[in-house]
Amino acid sequence: MKLSSLIVGAASVAVLGVAAQAETVTIATVNNGDMIRMQHLADHFTKDHPDIQLEWVTLEENTLRQRVSTDIATDGGQFDVMTIGTYEVPIWAEKGWLVALDDLPDSYDVDDILPAIRGGLSVDGTLYAAPFYGESSMVMYRKDLFEAAGLEMPDAPTWDFIADAARKITDKDKEIYGICLRGKAGWGENMAFISAMANSFGARWFDMDWKAQFDQPEWKEALTFYLDLMNDAGPPGASSNGFNENLALFQSGKCGMWIDATVAASFVTNPDESTVADKVGFALAPDKGLGKRSNWLWAWSLAIPKSSDAQDAAKAFIAWATSKDYLELVASEEGWANVPPGTRTSLYENEKYLEAAPFAKMTLESIKAADPNHPAVEDVPYVGVQFVAIPEFQGIGTAVGQQFSAALAGTTSADAALANAQSLTERQMRRAGYPK
Repeated sequence: MKLSSLIVGAASVAVLGVAAQAETVTIATVNNGDMIRMQHLADHFTKDHPDIQLEWVTLEENTLRQRVSTDIATDGGQFDVMTIGTYEVPIWAEKGWLVALDDLPDSYDVDDILPAIRGGLSVDGTLYAAPFYGESSMVMYRKDLFEAAGLEMPDAPTWDFIADAARKITDKDKEIYGICLRGKAGWGENMAFISAMANSFGARWFDMDWKAQFDQPEWKEALTFYLDLMNDAGPPGASSNGFNENLALFQSGKCGMWIDATVAASFVTNPDESTVADKVGFALAPDKGLGKRSNWLWAWSLAIPKSSDAQDAAKAFIAWATSKDYLELVASEEGWANVPPGTRTSLYENEKYLEAAPFAKMTLESIKAADPNHPAVEDVPYVGVQFVAIPEFQGIGTAVGQQFSAALAGTTSADAALANAQSLTERQMRRAGYPK
């Protein structure tokens, strides 16, 4: 039990009763900038809730997913609040692993949550996680490098334009690389990017009979395009780079373009953190002319596992950390441009935010454009843009990501990576009993 009693002397008990310690809420979260900021501001919560103590477990993205997945599947009870995403929430809620958030106070204003984000965190209309920030993906680019190369970024670029521009602005002697893209293996790391990219090339994970599609020409075109682009215009060691590594490269002026989460916009334009803050432009994620852009849909959200023995206290924390008041708090401490984006309609109606955040409208447009119910050019039997919303995807996606990361590192070929991806996916899907 996390709620324990102080052991006091008999005389004290007789006079004062047993004094209770503060109830501890253990929070598992990811080491992204917005979550680090939340920890720094959490004193505001504990000041108003002296009976609640917060304990933080902050982990790298892949490690976080492993830890919370193991804990909830085994009913481990290590955490009272878990930072999970749009992939896990509906699957875990249907298994009965999460506490419903159906009794948040009226002041929380659940209806203010963006419909696309709220829908991904609900089952049968019931919310099972509250979004801390929501995102799609977009192009972030160096306007000064484009101008020097005589290039102009379209609002809605194609992949061919991106590839040509990346090669033109690369200057490896100056350690400026035309493009930085995720290469670190993981279903939510390189496969989030590559899956969304592949959608725009006409590829899909499975056909309507749940047959893996890595042996199809669309996947070969997409993966080969990615590998060639990164080999020509990407940074060295890219197979080890995820979100945080590419963020650091971009902020230090070493990336001409970065295609990644819209949430990164506030970090690359923050002059306290980015050496190129005043030189950044934004564009929609690229397409291949087939009717699908390569932008994803995601929300890092806070949820309560059924195994928690501090559910009420955990719910109070979640209501605070994902509220409109929290956005106001961040704005007062850090400025409007740094509030967690992508969750609330009211934020995108706030003139102070729109003035402070030049990326706001592009972020909202990208979120609205993502369609998890129709993620690919052709029909698919699954939902999810950069993931497949089935329990088996977590293992399959990471295994495929390892194959593609190895191809980027040069330890295997594109053809071999795709062949291995096909065989391991077929094997795992057969074991899981598909088609069902």
